[in-house]
Amino acid sequence: MTTASIPTESRRLVSLDVFRGITIAGMVLVNNPGTWEHIYWPLEHATWHGWTPTDLVFPFFLFIVGVAIALAFGSRIESGGSTRDLYVKIVKRTLIIFGIGLLLNAFPNFGLAELRIPGVLQRIAVCYFFASIIFLNTKLRTQIAIAIGLLLFYWLLVKLVPAPGYAAGDLTKEGSLPSYVDRVVFGKHVWAQAKVYDPEGLLSTIPAIVTTLIGVLTGSWLRTEKTRYEKAAGMFVVGAACVAAGWAWNAFFPINKALWTSSYVLFTGGLALQFLSICYWLIDIKGYRRWAKPFEVFGLNAIALYVVADVIAAMLGVIKVAGEPLGSWIYNHLFASWASPVNASLAFALCFVLVCLALMWILYHRKIFLKV
Repeated sequence: MTTASIPTESRRLVSLDVFRGITIAGMVLVNNPGTWEHIYWPLEHATWHGWTPTDLVFPFFLFIVGVAIALAFGSRIESGGSTRDLYVKIVKRTLIIFGIGLLLNAFPNFGLAELRIPGVLQRIAVCYFFASIIFLNTKLRTQIAIAIGLLLFYWLLVKLVPAPGYAAGDLTKEGSLPSYVDRVVFGKHVWAQAKVYDPEGLLSTIPAIVTTLIGVLTGSWLRTEKTRYEKAAGMFVVGAACVAAGWAWNAFFPINKALWTSSYVLFTGGLALQFLSICYWLIDIKGYRRWAKPFEVFGLNAIALYVVADVIAAMLGVIKVAGEPLGSWIYNHLFASWASPVNASLAFALCFVLVCLALMWILYHRKIFLKV
């Protein structure tokens, strides 16, 4: 197949870059308030069951990873690229992303005895690996069957298999089966703030792979010969159906980010489909792109942004000014001195995002795009 005959969506989608940029900007915003004691509720995770806008950030990112898999690998396969080279690329990228995640968990103290092994980038790496392998070795119907099968399997596993000392179907932080597995497998290497579970734990990665597969299926839809209006409408309608199914399943298997429940997968996957549909309609169909430039800049250097933001946040906690962490000093003297605590905390987070944008804009203008 010649380049001219490949659908436009097989190449780069600006709307996908913008969606990625909005998502990673949201991640930076919610991760870096001036103080964790004063945060507007949409910028906090749900305490356990339920959801807030913040709980959409991570599944949106996994969804985007899945879309990119189908767009990139589908084009390579059709152009006659080497399958072996693709496998090498997948393994290499998986190991690099996982390794970066471990390094960020260790930074700046590098205390290996209690180093957290799971993490955001680690889960992205694992989901990327399995979703890529599934995409390269199965047809569309098989991918759908795998996605449905994994969601049902996880639901039955968590509802029917009890953690030792707890009842079957216990969905509390301490008593859920995924929490128990995290404690057994990772021990001291779980998220220190949770202690009894890890939000990027082992068993909950199974349904997270399905979130990525929903993105893969979406990417395959975007590569069809349908008109752009049909593609946008199809994503929005299927997204609405997924949201409805996830909300209905919530009554039996509550929406929960930490457990990454099956209802959470459908609900957030549906919202991701609808959000991409809107971005696709605005940017790739209607051509309204000027408003989205900052997010495109973020989206083209998402991994770099994630690393830079994490390093800056860590250094703000390590560097001391007048006996207090630099981040606290900046918050207290430059923000809390003139605004209410919750608004000062938000202003700090927004300025943090703007500093990151300035750094990414420098890379963008120098045409430096860090890829793995």
